[in-house]
Amino acid sequence: MKEDLNLIESFSEFKELKNIDRETFMFILKDVFKHTLLKKYGQNANISIIVNDDKGDVEFQRWFEIVEDGQLSDPVTQIELSDAIKIEPDFEVGEEVCEKIKLQDFGRRDILSLRQNLAAKLLEYEGDIIYQKYKNHIGEIVSGTVHQAFKKEIIIHDEEGIELLLPKSEQIPGDFYKKGDHIRAVVTKVEPRPNSSLIVASRTSPVFLERLMEEEIPEIYDGLIMIKNIVRVPGERAKIAVETYDERIDPVGACVGMKGVRIHGIVRELRNENIDVINYTTNNILYISRALSPAKITSIELNEENKSANVFMKPDQISLAIGKGGSNIKLASKLTGYEIDIFRDDIIDEEDVELQEFSDEIDQWIIDVLKNTGYYTAKNVLEISREELIERTDLEEETIDEVLRIIKAEFE
Repeated sequence: MKEDLNLIESFSEFKELKNIDRETFMFILKDVFKHTLLKKYGQNANISIIVNDDKGDVEFQRWFEIVEDGQLSDPVTQIELSDAIKIEPDFEVGEEVCEKIKLQDFGRRDILSLRQNLAAKLLEYEGDIIYQKYKNHIGEIVSGTVHQAFKKEIIIHDEEGIELLLPKSEQIPGDFYKKGDHIRAVVTKVEPRPNSSLIVASRTSPVFLERLMEEEIPEIYDGLIMIKNIVRVPGERAKIAVETYDERIDPVGACVGMKGVRIHGIVRELRNENIDVINYTTNNILYISRALSPAKITSIELNEENKSANVFMKPDQISLAIGKGGSNIKLASKLTGYEIDIFRDDIIDEEDVELQEFSDEIDQWIIDVLKNTGYYTAKNVLEISREELIERTDLEEETIDEVLRIIKAEFE
C-alpha cells in the first residue's frame, strides 16, 4: 500500500504546478489511468477507478459478468461460474464479480507511460485554458511580475502565474527590469501551441499608449473624446490626434490636464516619452501645421496626388519642426499620411555663409547631421546655445566646440 500511496502522491505533484482546479485535475487523472488500463486489459474491459483525493490513494476495479461454464464468449468482460465461486461461493450466473487491480501489478514501462500521458494531458488542457482566456484580450493591458529577464526577452507571470513573453523589440529603450519587478504591457498576440500557448506583450505598440490614455482620462474612457490616431518613437516622442463632438470639452486640455497632471503618469510609464496631443481636423493644411508642433509654420503647399506637403517656415523654426534625430517630422508624416518636406521661407542674410562652405574644415558627415537637424547656415548654428546644439544634434561636446570655433573664426 505504501508504494501505491507514493505513486499517487507523485502524480499529485503535477497539480501543484498547473493552473488547473482540483476537480478537473482528478478527472484528467482518472482518464489517464483508465486509458492505460484499457490498453493493458483490452478496450472492452469494464474498468472502474475510484480516486480518494483527501487520502491521496486510488482504487482500480475490473468487473466481470458471470456466465455458465462453457458459455464464455468474451474473456475480457466475462468469467465462468466455476471460477467465480472460487472468489465467493455465493455467486450466481448473471451477477458481476469485482477484481481489484493493484498498482504493484504495473510494470516500470506502464508507470512511465502513465506519468508521460498525465503530463501531456495537463499541458494540453492548461494550454487550452490559457488560450481561451487570452484570445479575446488582445489589445488589453496586462500587469504581472518579471519571472526571468534575458537579453532578448523578458518572461512575465500574470496574477495567475500564466507566462507571457515580452521580446526585446517590444521593450521601450531604457526599460530595465529584474526578477520580481512589476511590469505592464499590452497583449498583442495569442497563438495556440502544442501543449501550450504563446502570449506576446508589447510596451512599444501605439495600442499600449492608447490604453494608458483610456485609464488616465475619463473622457476618453467614456467616449466623449476619441483618439483618431497615435504614432510613436518609443521612449522618445509620441503624437496623438484627438477630437470630440461635445463643444463644451477642450480635448487637448482634458487629455493634458491642469499643469499636465493627467499626462504625467503616462509619460513616466513610457520612460519620459514626450507626448504631443493635438486637435484632429479634416483640414489637411491645418492638420499638418498642428502635427509639426511646436514649430510655427509660414505656409504649406499640398500635392494631393502623391500625398506630399512642402512646408515653409522661418529658419529658427526648422530645427523644432525636424526634432531630435528627425523624430518630430517623421511622426508628423505618419500621423497625417503626408510626406513632408521643409523649406526656408526667407532670403539668407548676405553676411551669412552656407554650412557646405566649411566642408574643407568640417567633416561632411558632421555637416549632414547639422543640416538634418535644421541648421543650414553658419548663423543658424550660432543662434543656438552650445548646450541646446549638443542636445539636438546628439554630437560629442568636443565636436560641437570645434564646429563653433571654426564658424566663429569666419566672422572675426
